[in-house]
Amino acid sequence: MEIYHISAECYPVAKVGGLADVVGALPKYQNDLGHKARVVVPKYGTKFNQENNFEIIHSGSLKLGMFDFNYEIQKEKTNVLGFELFVVSIPALFDRPNVYSYDDDTERFLAFQIAFLKWLSETNQQPDILHSHDHHTGLIPFMVQFCYDFASLKETPTVLTIHNGQYQGWFDFDKIDYIPEFNKLKTGFLDWNNIINPLATAIKCAWKVTTVSPSYLDEISFEMNGLEDLLRLERPKSIGILNGIDTEIWNPKTDPMLESNYDLKDFKVGKRKNKQALCDQFNLDVSKPLFTFIGRLVDEKGADLLPEICNLALLAHPKEINIFILGSGNPDLEMKLQEIKSFHQGNYNVYIGYNEKLAHQVYAGADFLLMPSRVEPCGLNQMYSLRYGTIPIVRRTGGLKDTVIDIGDNGFGICHEQTSVSDVIYSINRAVELYQNQEKTEAIIRTTMQIDHSWNKAAQEYINVYQSLKTEK
Repeated sequence: MEIYHISAECYPVAKVGGLADVVGALPKYQNDLGHKARVVVPKYGTKFNQENNFEIIHSGSLKLGMFDFNYEIQKEKTNVLGFELFVVSIPALFDRPNVYSYDDDTERFLAFQIAFLKWLSETNQQPDILHSHDHHTGLIPFMVQFCYDFASLKETPTVLTIHNGQYQGWFDFDKIDYIPEFNKLKTGFLDWNNIINPLATAIKCAWKVTTVSPSYLDEISFEMNGLEDLLRLERPKSIGILNGIDTEIWNPKTDPMLESNYDLKDFKVGKRKNKQALCDQFNLDVSKPLFTFIGRLVDEKGADLLPEICNLALLAHPKEINIFILGSGNPDLEMKLQEIKSFHQGNYNVYIGYNEKLAHQVYAGADFLLMPSRVEPCGLNQMYSLRYGTIPIVRRTGGLKDTVIDIGDNGFGICHEQTSVSDVIYSINRAVELYQNQEKTEAIIRTTMQIDHSWNKAAQEYINVYQSLKTEK
């Protein structure tokens, strides 16, 4: 089958969160299964786009209301990512360093979707599947069904994957004319609570809706920022498929970003060397258990609790534990986490920012990973940590619930029920007790490093979904 994945992110082209990791891996594994999976993303001013070679394969123009834009479809020449990568170049909208958070994001992602569909229709392409990821590409299922310009694609099955249902891409009806001409009797597909909601539109119009874990599908049926009723209505066409990880990139035996590579046979020595390098760099004590948090510093991740958690944990275990935080997000939270350093020198440090290499080093060097998330549709960090022999401490929600079993249930992680300071502190206390039993800790690490969270299973599940839609045509 010929599959197009259309997304705002794709690692390593442009990454903000887990969406990029999924779109950067799933197509490669689908190709390994004998299909032709391609990825289409906007051409941002990122390092990848500046350092790689692209060829122009199509050009055209589009209108957003009164505004005219020229666009180019460019193809990366070498297939360096393991799949064909296409970028939509609209310099006025995308030649910027960041992916999101611009005042004209509505115009940017509408133009991206329209340019993609114009390219397909103007070149008479008939792909087997159009796979949209999150709200940034959520109007594609609507436009292929109802926009006159894209009538040739009307019978092409569309799939929506919800990576994070809290963000829905809302914009006012005064911009409805940005969408290419369509039968206005179909306007109701765009509307949710008197506003255009691209994610709601995609849920209504896509042939199939998937979420990135089974538990997340259950959860958003009852809590999805206003779309609960809609998702329950569309539940019969929805399925939860647990994400995987790219085990070629995330492999402690071959990872070029590590201080020392290791596998199941020598993980004690390998993890120790990586921990030593990390502790030397950030003034921490290698002899103590190292707890870490990696990710966006936002309430969704439970990061707003981190200052209090760190203070209380370090006071409860003076000179007994290390904590290292890697992330960026809320500026006030960043400042609070920085301020803690003066009170706990030698036992605590923080790196504010995004650093892919450092993240790999932390997964390899840390002993425990904190994930006190309020919302975690799937979560990839816990899978990375398991792969690298770092024991996850997680709240039972979304994909964390699907992937981490508590040590009290003969599992390999530490789980708690609520995103609260007391729950996390209790879990840290359990982890400290576990760390004192190195024989048990090492047995758990051996288990975690052998868990298969590769994309192989999930890639086949998506293919099964696609084939079922082709049968329905």
